[in-house]
Amino acid sequence: MPAQPAALSLRKAPRQRRAAYTVDAILEAAALVLEEAGLAGFNTNAVARRAGASIGTLYQYFPSKDALTLALLMREEAKAHAAAAAAAALPSWREALTAFIDVGVAQQLTRPNLARLLDQEEGRPEIRAAMEGQHSFHDLLLIVLDKPDTPTHLQDDARRSVAAADLFVIIRGLVDAAGQRGERDVEDLARRVRAAAFGVLGG
Repeated sequence: MPAQPAALSLRKAPRQRRAAYTVDAILEAAALVLEEAGLAGFNTNAVARRAGASIGTLYQYFPSKDALTLALLMREEAKAHAAAAAAAALPSWREALTAFIDVGVAQQLTRPNLARLLDQEEGRPEIRAAMEGQHSFHDLLLIVLDKPDTPTHLQDDARRSVAAADLFVIIRGLVDAAGQRGERDVEDLARRVRAAAFGVLGG
């Protein structure tokens, strides 16, 4: 993966517990500012105030607002990936896919304003390029479909790869669209995504 531009990279990595706590506090403050003030009110001064830190302390770690945005995106994606990996490890393919879908829905609707605005920011070319190769949800879907009880028609490697790609597009598309519409009903969205996902796999 190519090196990130300096404006998007952490200026220095936190090495001590107190520094790690400071970075975590700044990132959570960034999330809160973004949720409450939107993109128009999201800036480093507002984040530093919300975190109870000086602007100088913030700049010790994050050289720009874009670096904060990227770090927040990576934090949220890492949490979702860990939960999705736990879902993919479940023994039954149906159980694993159901849990995988639940993770995606929860990520979008637990903090809906944050998820919607981060989705918007992730669409920017420089942010998308910096995120490339971070986590592969497609690979986790391949694990979901590679279970002893997986239907026979999905046990061929080529078909399983296509099915995983289809599932990724369906889950991501439905979940993101629901977030953009401002939906809040987790169970209703999960039900619709499950119907689409299991439907495309043949029931």
